Amino acid sequence: MHKTAFLFRIVTSICLASWLGVAHAEVKMTDAWVRASTPGQSVGAAYVTLSSPQDVTLVYVETERAGSVEMHSMTMENGIMKMRSMEELPVPVGKPVKLAPGGLHLMLFELPTPFKTGEQVKFRLCFKDKQGKITEQFVAMPVKTAP
Repeated sequence: MHKTAFLFRIVTSICLASWLGVAHAEVKMTDAWVRASTPGQSVGAAYVTLSSPQDVTLVYVETERAGSVEMHSMTMENGIMKMRSMEELPVPVGKPVKLAPGGLHLMLFELPTPFKTGEQVKFRLCFKDKQGKITEQFVAMPVKTAP
């Protein structure tokens, strides 16, 4: 079984089990948006600012509008922009984590159709707390052109 499919099944099972009976503190999501794309474009990007009342880690993201979603970081090293996939993204208590163009972001792969300005894209995000409990939250992000 492909590593991504296996991880998806494990995280989905954990998220569902956690959702069925565990109260949790909500992660606040603001400034959420998806970059508009063009026909034939197979990748896209989404951005959001995450704030949490407790230390949590973003461990999984999905949307029906993409084949897969990865958390990425971008850094400048010796004049070269480097993008790296991240397995998880810490969200420390009281310190908003901003996913924005040119920095941290969600990379969307295998886009079946373009993202059109004005539409909404629904996402499911799974967060893990210090005790290892995983909770899921949903957010609808508007599609916008890049600022």
